[in-house]
Amino acid sequence: MKKTALIVLSIAALAIAGCKDKPKAPATPAAPQQGQMPGAAAPGGDPHAGMKSQEIPAGAGKKATVTQTMNSGGYTYVEAADDKGVKTWLALPETKVAKGDKIEYPEAPPMVNFQSKTLNKTFEKILFIPGIRIEK
Repeated sequence: MKKTALIVLSIAALAIAGCKDKPKAPATPAAPQQGQMPGAAAPGGDPHAGMKSQEIPAGAGKKATVTQTMNSGGYTYVEAADDKGVKTWLALPETKVAKGDKIEYPEAPPMVNFQSKTLNKTFEKILFIPGIRIEK
C-alpha cells in the first residue's frame, strides 16, 4: 500500500511540475504553416505581403489566354480564358502582362466572393498565385 501511495504521489508531483509556466521565448517571425508560402503573412494578413512575382516553369500549370488585366495595390489581376472559353480570375504580385498574352499558371484553391478594396470590386471566384509564365 505504501508503495502505491508513493507512486501516486510521484506522478502527481511530476504532473504539477510540468504545468508550471515556462519562460517566454523572444518574439521571432513564425515559421510558415503547412500550405503557406515562405515570407507570407500570418493568417488573416496579406497573402502576398513582401512577395515578388515568380516565373512558373513550363508544364507546371494550366494554359490560358489573357482576356483582361489590371494592376492595383501591388497586385496584378488577370482574367484568363482556357481553350474551352472558361474564364478564371487570377491575383498575383504585380507583373507585366497584356491582353492576348498566352500564359501558364499554377493550380490553387479558389477564394470565393473576394472583395478587392483597391479596385472596389468583388470577384465571384479568384485564385491567388505566386506568378505566371508568359509563353514567348
